[in-house]
Amino acid sequence: MKNLFIFEMANNHMGDIDHGLKLIREFAEVKNQYGEFDFAIKFQFRNIDTFIHPDYRDRMDLKYVKRFSETRLSSEQFLQLKQEAEDLGFIPICTGFDEDSIDLIEEMNFPIIKIASCSFTDWPLLNRVADTNIPIIASTAGASIEDIDNVVAFFTHRNKDLTIMHCVGEYPTKTTNLQLSQINLLKNRYPNVRIGYSTHEDPGDPNIIPLAISKGAEVFEKHVAVVTDEYPRNAYSSTPEEVRLWLEAARAATQICGATTGRPPASEKELSDLRRFKRGAFAKRNIKKGETISRSDIFYAFPCQDKQVLANDMSKYTQFIARRDFGVNDAVWSTDVEQNNLREGIYKIVQDVKSFLAKSNVVFPGEADLEISHHYGIENFYEVGITMITVVNREYCKKLIITLPGQAHPEQYHKKKEETFVILYGTVDLTLDGETRRLSKGDVVTIEPGVRHKFSTSEGCVIEEVSSTHYTSDSYYTDEKISQNKNRKTFITHWI
Repeated sequence: MKNLFIFEMANNHMGDIDHGLKLIREFAEVKNQYGEFDFAIKFQFRNIDTFIHPDYRDRMDLKYVKRFSETRLSSEQFLQLKQEAEDLGFIPICTGFDEDSIDLIEEMNFPIIKIASCSFTDWPLLNRVADTNIPIIASTAGASIEDIDNVVAFFTHRNKDLTIMHCVGEYPTKTTNLQLSQINLLKNRYPNVRIGYSTHEDPGDPNIIPLAISKGAEVFEKHVAVVTDEYPRNAYSSTPEEVRLWLEAARAATQICGATTGRPPASEKELSDLRRFKRGAFAKRNIKKGETISRSDIFYAFPCQDKQVLANDMSKYTQFIARRDFGVNDAVWSTDVEQNNLREGIYKIVQDVKSFLAKSNVVFPGEADLEISHHYGIENFYEVGITMITVVNREYCKKLIITLPGQAHPEQYHKKKEETFVILYGTVDLTLDGETRRLSKGDVVTIEPGVRHKFSTSEGCVIEEVSSTHYTSDSYYTDEKISQNKNRKTFITHWI
């Protein structure tokens, strides 16, 4: 979504339809130079006949009664200004200061309603605004944090599209009073609400908006005026040239701050410059063609060469297979290895195991590593494979074996280890020396050394294995291809 810049016309049309049209046209010329932003023109509606108390309507000695009365436009004139703004590519926005004005905003089909700071907790007005289906922008000048909480809750609980604006209601605002860190507060406190900045600082100062952009504001509002011999401007409204400088500063700040969602892609120069300082991978031992290269087979040193495998590439989820022989101290070139990324497959396995354990209600130590056995490769894990959690492995050993629905464990035997299976969940078909029996929750079977055993399950099972000490070299598979696969196990830490 593009940043939105709102040009607040307020009463700077001076009650003169031609001057209002001139203002819109001159600022359209400015906005057309900044296609990376969205732009809006904002009007203000007051039903003067009811907005001003009857006893005060003729009090021209009161500044704002005089101002509102002398700059009064008809509904037809406002509609003409709105149409001009739309024709020139502006989003028309309108602030309504009373309920009659909200009626008129709906009648004229304004796409956004603005709530002024003075109306921020005008609950009769807010209730009328909430009856519309129009997105809302609300300024917060003078509001307490409790006020903002209440207004945000009021609109978000009604599923309204809400933007809130940090604003200081001093006209103009001294630079030292701008309180721009309130943008951070609002963004952190209301993460699902768009946050903006409504500015009343010195109109010729373009140095504030870069700070607001850097703090994450996405909507910006500024009073604008066109100066003529007949119509001067007030102390907080900006001319087209001042707005151009303001937008130039916004453009530069946006480019400097860069992406706000996700990480931007690194440039080729950045990647090249960083690579020069990375460590390259070198063979620690003689590696034969076709062997899987483990991290224990590699050491890392500077400098690295172009197209060399780097230390950064040696994730436990990345598998490298040698396409040629490597001698000790040889650089491992990316062109001389087959690289397989196991991360996605491993992640899916972990999530499936966690879900199955949750379904089983079996208690297990979450700090233990998860051992994934993929006897015929990770791609065949869901047909042949298991996962294990080793609870203890001393003079006696305790493990939990998780077999997912449809999985099988290939036939093997042990020369030293005696093991007992206790079925904690599900059912399993266990084959001992060619004889198969089905085991269910609570069944116990002891497997003596030398007994060939394999198992499979259609619905999944959790087996508690209690045995004598487990030695990694004490598992003998009937299918020798499994024993030749030195990369058939993946260990995952911090998997919970």
